[in-house]
This record gives sequence, C-alpha cells and structure tokens, in this order.
Amino acid sequence: MDDGEAAAATGARASEEVEMELDFSHGGVPSFEFAFNSANFSDRVLRLEIVASDGAMGSNGGVGGGSLANQARHHEKKGDKEQSNDSFSTIVGTPVLRVKTIFVNLAILAARSPFFLKLFSNGMKESDQMHPVLRIADSEENALMALLSFMYSGKLTTSEPALLLGILMAADKFEVLSCLRLCSQLLTSLPMTTESALLYLDHPCSISLAAEVQHLTDAAKEFLANKYKDLTEYPVGLMNMPLAGIEAIFSSTDLKVTCEDAVYSFLLDWVREQYPESEERHRKILKSTDDDVDHEQTTKRITDVLLHKAYPAHEQDALAADTAACWQVPQRAYIWKPVKVVEFDRPCQQVIVFLDLTREECSRLFPTGEMVSHLFHLAGRNFHLMPSCEMDEKSKSYSFGLWFATNEEPDDATCLTLDFEFAARKRESGNFVRKLKDKVIYTGASMEGCSNLFGVQWSTFIADDNLFIDGVLHLRADFKVVVGQPGLQT
Repeated sequence: MDDGEAAAATGARASEEVEMELDFSHGGVPSFEFAFNSANFSDRVLRLEIVASDGAMGSNGGVGGGSLANQARHHEKKGDKEQSNDSFSTIVGTPVLRVKTIFVNLAILAARSPFFLKLFSNGMKESDQMHPVLRIADSEENALMALLSFMYSGKLTTSEPALLLGILMAADKFEVLSCLRLCSQLLTSLPMTTESALLYLDHPCSISLAAEVQHLTDAAKEFLANKYKDLTEYPVGLMNMPLAGIEAIFSSTDLKVTCEDAVYSFLLDWVREQYPESEERHRKILKSTDDDVDHEQTTKRITDVLLHKAYPAHEQDALAADTAACWQVPQRAYIWKPVKVVEFDRPCQQVIVFLDLTREECSRLFPTGEMVSHLFHLAGRNFHLMPSCEMDEKSKSYSFGLWFATNEEPDDATCLTLDFEFAARKRESGNFVRKLKDKVIYTGASMEGCSNLFGVQWSTFIADDNLFIDGVLHLRADFKVVVGQPGLQT
C-alpha cells in the first residue's frame, strides 16, 4: 500500500469513527468537551445573573430564573403543564450578587436540549442577542455549570448526592434527558445514608420528574424504615427526624413496636418537640386550619382507627360498610398482641379479654415460644395474657398453654383475689366453651394459668378445625375481683 492509499484508508477510518461517534441511534452522546466555554468554538456569550437563594424564593417556593427560561416557557404549546416547583421562574427586582459569562454554541445546546432548540428557533428576542441572559439562584450555580459541561462532554465528574440531585433537577427543567437518566443511575448506585435519604424525600420534585426519581424516594423510604424499625427503644436521632422521614418510618408495616399506643405516644412527643406552637402543629401536620378542616374525612379516619383498635384485621372487612373507600390503618406485627377488653365496675370489678390468634401465629409458637398481649387493667394493676407452646419434661410432648401475668409489685400489702375463667369458641356451636376456671391470690408479681388448655398434644390442637374457625382461634379470659380492691382503672 502506497502513502496515498494509506492516507485514504486512515481518512476513511477516521470518518467512520466520527460517524459512529455522532450516531444518536444507539444512545451515544458525541463529545465536544474541547469546545466548552471556548471563544473559538462558540457563537454566543451566555450571561448568568446569580441572585441570593433566600431572595430568589418566589410565591410558589421556586427559585428565580432569568429571561431565557421565562421566554421559552411562554412560547410552549397551550396545554403544557407548568411545573409546580419552577426553580427557574422569573424574579423581578431581585438584587444580582454577581454575573458569570459562559461561551456557548447554540447548535450544541439545541442538539442536546429541546428546551434550547425551542428557545433559539422561535424568533425570540434573546435568539438575536449575542448575550442571552439567564438568572439563577446561587445555590443552583454549580448544578447548572455541571449540566452545561455535560451537554458538551456527555460526562459528570461528581458523586456528591446533593449536587447530583441538583443537576437532575436542572436537567429536568432544561429537558436534557440523557443527563437526567445518568443522574438517576448514579444516584441509584450510591450507598444510601440517612442524610441522602432525607435529601431525596425533602427535595421538591416536578410532575415530569416524579417517575424518574420514584425509585430513589422508594429506596429512601425503605432505608429509613429498616434503619429505624425497632421502636422498643427510641433510636438515637429519631426525635430530631424531619417530617418526611417520620412519614416514611411510620408508614412501614415492619415496625418492631409493642403496640400502636407506643407509636401514638412517640409521635405525640415528636410533634410537640418539633412544633412547640399549636398553630404551627396544625399547619404542618394537618396541613389545614380550623376553618378548612374536612370534618367528614377527619371523622371517617378516626372511625377507621377505632375500628382497627376494636377488631382484628380479619374481621374488619366484614364490619366496614365500604372497605374499598376505607382509609387503611397499617397492619403491623406488634410485639404485644392486640386484644379487645370489656370492663365493668359493678356489681364487682371485672374485665373480659378477647384474644384472637391465627393458625400461623400459633404455629410460630412451636416448640417453646410465647406471645404477650397488650396490657389490660384491673384493680389498679396491669396484666398481660400469654399464649405459649409448652413442653412436658417427662413425656417430651408439646401442648398449648395460656397464662396471665403481672410484673408489678403492689404499693401496699393488700392481696388481690381473682376468679378467672378461660374459654374458647367452637365452630360447631359458635359459642365460647369454658376450658379452665380457678381462683388466685395475688400478693406480687406472678404468673397463673394452664400449660395444656385443651388437654391434647400440640399436633392435635393445631390441626383442629373446630377450634380454628376460618383459620382463627378465638379465646376469652374473664377476671373478677373477689376481695374489695381500689377502684377500677380504665
């Protein structure tokens, strides 16, 4: 091959490489990194007017933008939705902190962004200016510069979540879809932290961007819910968690919590700590004032919560008149099993406690497990019911046991004498059938009950469809005070 043929071959290969590099059909992004902010390869000077972030906040919470963004938006087709969190909307009269000029090539910007393509092809006033103007907040300066650089090079050099999120928002506003996707991929690949999770949840998100960042917000919620799932002891820092984090954590059904009362108590402490003023609590938490409260919706939600408290999950569908429209209370795996309690103070102090256990819950007790119910109160003392799986040491056989217990020592030497009765509902009759009746004298912390409530081995008990009605074991415990005691506590 002579020198001419070699040169021709080299030229052909170079031409093919350029054509491949410029081929958008495979998602490639040609690199013009050498031309970024270069006077030699630019035909305009973009003027960035930078204003203070605080001063740039508009009435809609957006941050000031300049005439470029404003003019382009006014020339969009009718029916296009305005972004609700327009962080580049026009701010008139905002003091300019400083001005930065960037050499730009209109063809490159228009090729990368439909926003700039419309801007420079609609005959706008700025299209004929050598120095188009864009006004931004100082907090957005780095994000916009990174976006402009990407439009030339197709690369991002940062791994900082806050900056990547800012670039993603800018890419959304200026319709640089390739950058938007890259930011989303990079953010997804970063390890999640509490700080980054809260950043994703707290950051304003436009309607068009919601789908792109949904997996980020979902991952952030899952991260926080997993990190703070154990509420048996308040995790460090939870009291200072912002509202977006609290919503993510307490919307989870995987919370490790004794009972819903513990959730209520914590949230009450949290909201008082975060919003000391009652008016602010109303505005931030209820997002309403006394004048615009939806009383019908409020009543419905309170009713739904009371329904949840009064009846187990498997009964709520049958009791709710309109389950499809019913606001659902999260069903959690409580450490303390919920119970229904009926209390009397005449003719004697008495409580009747109803405890429902699914066959799956009972199965998890095998071979030597136990479960603790929510507290119930009688004669000034707190009690738990405790279903369990018991093993007989001699025969090595297993059975279903039921106990009630208190860990409290009385303040005085008064004894508490109780008559108690355990019963279970049978499918054949639909009625509760007594399984144990006894009397006990309490002088302090102790546990009373029966290690084999049904008088059969565990395998027979767990398979008994006469006891498990539609997969649920219905238990009833009745307690009456025999000796006079202090007044009943409700």
